[in-house]
Amino acid sequence: MLLASITGSLADFCVRVINDVGLGGVFVLMLLDSACIPIPSEATMLFAGFNVANGHWSLAAITIVGVAGNLVGSWIAYAVGYFGRAGLLERHGRKVHISPAQLQRADAWFERWGGWAVFFSRMLPLVRTFISLPAGAARMPLGRFTLFTVAGCIPWVLLLGAIGKAAGDQWPKWKDHLNYLDVAVLVAIGIAVVWLTVRWWRNRGAAKPAADAQR
Repeated sequence: MLLASITGSLADFCVRVINDVGLGGVFVLMLLDSACIPIPSEATMLFAGFNVANGHWSLAAITIVGVAGNLVGSWIAYAVGYFGRAGLLERHGRKVHISPAQLQRADAWFERWGGWAVFFSRMLPLVRTFISLPAGAARMPLGRFTLFTVAGCIPWVLLLGAIGKAAGDQWPKWKDHLNYLDVAVLVAIGIAVVWLTVRWWRNRGAAKPAADAQR
């Protein structure tokens, strides 16, 4: 019931914003979705598609606005990762067990595979919200990041809008099936906690022999 209430409240919030602001609301909600604020793009675009079915907008219009919002939000998160790296990770990364060598490996990985990671992550719930941060921290070229972000957003946004349009008056029933987002959030948090705990324990174990050797 708690999970359902979380998703239901977010979906209702999206509906109110779109009803009050129109296409501008779609833009703002999709911007937030890509700027590390987990506003469900599913609810936003499904309801936008419902409005298409009612003759208010066109599918092309909501797709363009949705993708534009995602892109601007991604630029914001990218900038946070890009400039936050210099201000936090490079200066204080060791405090959270992030070394310069690890940052260099992340750079190399994004240089080789980052475009496809950005592309496919745009179609994954939750992951799509945060992928721009590591891309910025890894200093992925902005032009390449923008290209793959747009390419990944278009099919996701278009598909959700088309489903909302096809659902029509049945949209509220579709909204009620978005509870999996809350499960995904909790699973991701659990995985992150386990990963950080294991990483801390391994580093702790590696640090003890080094300290003993110095003695």
